[in-house]
Amino acid sequence: MLRGVNLGGHNKINMGELRIVCETLGLEEPKTFINSGNVVFRSKEKDLTRLGKRIEDAIERKFGFHSDVILRTASEMRDVIRKNPFAKRRGIEPSKLLVMFLAAHPEPETRERLEKIEAHPEVVRLEGRDLYIYFPDGQGRSKLTPALGRILKNTGTGRNWNTVTKLLAMAESLEKSK
Repeated sequence: MLRGVNLGGHNKINMGELRIVCETLGLEEPKTFINSGNVVFRSKEKDLTRLGKRIEDAIERKFGFHSDVILRTASEMRDVIRKNPFAKRRGIEPSKLLVMFLAAHPEPETRERLEKIEAHPEVVRLEGRDLYIYFPDGQGRSKLTPALGRILKNTGTGRNWNTVTKLLAMAESLEKSK
């Protein structure tokens, strides 16, 4: 998942060109989903930190700007869905549930600060290096978003629940096509 691409006309990346960049890096069968930097692929690379850096460098060379890359395996995406703290809660709208995929596990003091956030009606739950946020009134006017930026001190990128489930479906489809 790429952070901050194709938002408000900034950091534009054509998804077809992004797939080509991925192929030049040896990533197998890259597929993109919507125009916000979601790429699903297969790779023999086991060091995801190194792979993420290679992708970031290739994007910077090709498109002229830096975009953080947050990688998750299909297994990790299954865990994201399994650990959803809102799964049993009634009335949750998938388009208003966001998962912020963090590059690293937050420090203990960051975790403590997140647990103390009172942002009613928004709700924040941290599971490992994934932050689940429910915005019942939408994200547009949330007062929570700026506070999270100050607290996290960690690179991350958010996807709504509909996108999360679609990315997992795409990853599982690639797993089956081996």
